Amino acid sequence: MSVRTPVALIAVAALTLGAAACTKSETNEAKSDAAVAGEQVKDATAQTGEVIEGGAMKAAQAVQTGAGKVADHLEANQAEAAAEGKPGAIDPATGKRVPAPAN
Repeated sequence: MSVRTPVALIAVAALTLGAAACTKSETNEAKSDAAVAGEQVKDATAQTGEVIEGGAMKAAQAVQTGAGKVADHLEANQAEAAAEGKPGAIDPATGKRVPAPAN
């Protein structure tokens, strides 16, 4: 959001110059300034997009790392429970559930 404010001010200033221009030379200069402001807006928008995408990538990597740690912890718990023969546990080595005892 902080990038948008200066860029918007540049664009408004360029348009104001264009509206106030009296001579052909001033009009051409105002158009040139507006074109430059437009390019600056385009560049700032692209940069903002990259910053957002980079942040999203870092967040996704953190989630992936966290999920991996949780999966490792749960797998260790299930391996221990399956080794102890606890009904309902899944042995990670085989993928098979420990059956409930027959009544």
